[in-house]
Amino acid sequence: MTLPADDELLDRRALHARIAADLRDEIMSGDLPPGAKLPSTVRLKVRFGASSATVQKALQLLKDERLVVGRAGAAVTVRENRQRTIRPASSLTPAATAAAYPWLSEASRHGSTAHSILLAVAEVAPPADVATALTLDEGEPAFLRRQLLHIDDEPAELVCSYYPPLIARGTPLAEFVKIKGGTPTLLTQLGHPPRRSVDRVAARIPTQEQCHALRLPSDMPVLRTLRTVFGDDDRPVEATVMVKAGHLYELQYEFVPRRPRP
Repeated sequence: MTLPADDELLDRRALHARIAADLRDEIMSGDLPPGAKLPSTVRLKVRFGASSATVQKALQLLKDERLVVGRAGAAVTVRENRQRTIRPASSLTPAATAAAYPWLSEASRHGSTAHSILLAVAEVAPPADVATALTLDEGEPAFLRRQLLHIDDEPAELVCSYYPPLIARGTPLAEFVKIKGGTPTLLTQLGHPPRRSVDRVAARIPTQEQCHALRLPSDMPVLRTLRTVFGDDDRPVEATVMVKAGHLYELQYEFVPRRPRP
């Protein structure tokens, strides 16, 4: 196999983008924790061999991404609560009657304010991967519930949930109303309790709709999760596409090793 020439291995991004990438990684990994001051412009110039203008351009990227705050001539600091950890498994637990959706309650427990905005409810032709997940017949529609979740008044996640017509039609799932306790609670009440879920997570460049809804500053990747929820008899009862800014969130999964059969 022929190895690429040395120049093909080089990072072809502009220098300010490379500087921002290194600092972003230090913020996300915790080397620069919330409230920490970034190195001074002078130190960053020496570290990266860059001009003041290039360093300032890199810092502006991080400000636009809502990772740091600061103004010209003052220290730039890492914003509080920048990297949020999402525990997907907790969202499947039905909430108590009339209680808040677990995703929102989780944010509140960490000192943040959270709310959701219901954007649309409609019978639509679902994306191909959603139709496959729900095992819909060719051309069969699904009921869509689209909402935008906010944390501390900032858009956090665009959520598009799809339901088979036989489950949603004639129920609150097909109505433009918020569902107290979230859809896991309602699905349980309707006789379709969530038993198992499968997540497919991918990093993608955001679509125009996603970029606008999440107020993304550039083509920063988003985390796209396609979650299929199964009820009794392993029947799919919900398929949800969740999109969040890739540089602001991480997903935490817990696994228990299976014991080998005797």
